[in-house]
Amino acid sequence: MKNVASVHKEEYGPPPQIIAVAPGIAHILGEHTEYTGGFALPFALNRGMAFAVSQRKDNSLRFYAADYNERKRTSIANIKYKREDRWANYLKGVINAFIGAGYGMRGLDITLTGDVPAGIGLGSSAALTVAAAFGIKNLLGISISERKLIDFALQAENKFMETETGAIETFASCLCRAKEALLLDTHYLEYRYVPFEMKDVKFLITDSQVPRLVADDFAQQREDYQKSLELLGQRRPGATLRDYAPKDIRESIGVLPEILRRRCLHVVEENTRIKEAEEILRARENPAALGKILCRSHESLRDLLEVSCPEIDWLVKRSVETEGVYGARLTGSGFGRCTLTMIREDAIPEYEKRLEEYERIFGFKAITFVCEASEGVKLL
Repeated sequence: MKNVASVHKEEYGPPPQIIAVAPGIAHILGEHTEYTGGFALPFALNRGMAFAVSQRKDNSLRFYAADYNERKRTSIANIKYKREDRWANYLKGVINAFIGAGYGMRGLDITLTGDVPAGIGLGSSAALTVAAAFGIKNLLGISISERKLIDFALQAENKFMETETGAIETFASCLCRAKEALLLDTHYLEYRYVPFEMKDVKFLITDSQVPRLVADDFAQQREDYQKSLELLGQRRPGATLRDYAPKDIRESIGVLPEILRRRCLHVVEENTRIKEAEEILRARENPAALGKILCRSHESLRDLLEVSCPEIDWLVKRSVETEGVYGARLTGSGFGRCTLTMIREDAIPEYEKRLEEYERIFGFKAITFVCEASEGVKLL
């Protein structure tokens, strides 16, 4: 990540008054449970987005993305979504949320930089909006709750940009702690922290570099699950999907269309896997058991939800064939293109060597990095 303070000063003259950094996130389990009010288990990456800001004397808004060497501008009175503004729309959306809540604003100079890869399911947009919301909060010197901060960040995407997204990544980027994962109940928006360290175990992210071929369709997913509940509710009125056991869903043949039955089975079983993973992580031992849970989760994502692809399946299969690998799965919100692998540190060179075969077969050069559970948004 570039030195955002020096870049900001070089771009605008005065140094930034506030610098906020928010992390990207990865899912251990649970990306596709939110539509049904299920559970999720993300953690914050040791990669993030930095947001530097200083106030202007006029009402102009100037944005500089250092990593793209791109500049955008508008004014407080003319904040609106423009497709050509791409990344700057997230920032405008956050500013608009503060204005809509009654907070007075004048012009701002803003600089962005970061090392969270965009568009691969690692929460880059959540990191961007959380960093912006936290930075503006501190710049204005106002006292708002973490939940309100999260709401402002979500408004930028869901209302200003009209892109329906979930809240898991935003919660995690804001609330996570170092060396811990966040177990989030997406129905009640309650959470607790779970230790995320195991002796001699590393967690490795592999970016498959496969282009995203399927657009995220959160609205359709929610509609499908609502239809499922209506059909299941004929036998158990008022129940939510989290009230069902896997056995109930397996025996729903004839009640649910097969595609809905498979989706519901994934969610119900994933909720169970998250509870099992919590117990293992709290005990801080038995990585082999946690690795098996990751593998079962991937099989479910592949076979029941059908959100994987041959390249990801190859990476998971070959990784677990490597000595020293405990387990692996597809990770990433929506239709992510990464894998999360539990691995002994001494096995990483052999794992990365196998990626040469991946490139020969599929033509994509996979990128890896070791990730550590890090803290949520903070000031520099």
